Amino acid sequence: MDAVPAAAPAARAAAADRPAAIELEGLTRRFGALTAVDGLSFTVGRGELFGLVGPDGAGKTTTLRMLAGVLRPSAGDARLEGVSVARDPERVKHSIAYMPQRFGLYGDLTVAENLEFYADLYRVPRAERPARLERLFRFSALGPFQSRLAGRLSGGMRQKLALSCCLIHEPAILLLDEPTFGVDPISRRDLWLIVHQMVANGTTVVVSTAYMDEAERFDRLAMLNRGRRVALDSAERLQRGFGLELVAVPVDRVYAARAAARALPGVHSAAVFGDRLHVAVADAAADGPRVVAGLRAAGFTVGEARTVAPSLEDVFIERIAHAEPA
Repeated sequence: MDAVPAAAPAARAAAADRPAAIELEGLTRRFGALTAVDGLSFTVGRGELFGLVGPDGAGKTTTLRMLAGVLRPSAGDARLEGVSVARDPERVKHSIAYMPQRFGLYGDLTVAENLEFYADLYRVPRAERPARLERLFRFSALGPFQSRLAGRLSGGMRQKLALSCCLIHEPAILLLDEPTFGVDPISRRDLWLIVHQMVANGTTVVVSTAYMDEAERFDRLAMLNRGRRVALDSAERLQRGFGLELVAVPVDRVYAARAAARALPGVHSAAVFGDRLHVAVADAAADGPRVVAGLRAAGFTVGEARTVAPSLEDVFIERIAHAEPA
């Protein structure tokens, strides 16, 4: 993981106790026969860094688009700073900034011109712009590139410019849809530094990601699968509450071995991690040797198994293996 500190445990514990900035109540979106978001209900506290975590197709982008007032719910509602996205989506947009995966930068405008354009769009008073621009240039490190065309920026620099354009009007709520997708490690770190600074300044931030290693950065997170919530808590508490023991088993033909492991007695779930399986069982000391013996009996070459601590990816896999909404 990039070297950006996650929120401290005390901060994590306090996040859920803050006044609500965002409230979802049965938020649902259907596209014909497909239910993309299915009855989501949770709150996000003011000044909280909150994550929507899950694979492609989990409903993350659709949820953010509804929160941003871009897409109307099919059922349910969400309130941002007390404003309903179902009844008054245009008013919601006054207090938020939404950065979709493809943000509308203008490649034939310079960095500075893009920022000025968005300052005009958000009606930022002229007298306030110099200080805001100076601050944005400073913490985005885009100052030396003010005269460069946006179309000639690297992918990571474009993301930092897009984020700066979102922040020019100092929104109370920031919605970011997979902001680090396809970004190099250094730019990824820089983006997280900017996000953490905004949270420290009191901005409420909701970020979607498919990267489980990013989830530890969030005060709290909602794990989504097929539009439903399968978990909601801090990363630390989700890992601590895994409720099973995990055995890492080096094995050949790892995908075939996963199917064989899932059929063994006592196995709750099995997932591929590189060249090994992570097998969730009730008692590693008793069940681990039985898993190894079962795989060997099925014709697999098995290395030395060992007990490991569950990662968030392990938590997610176990939750969706027995998928019930949390």
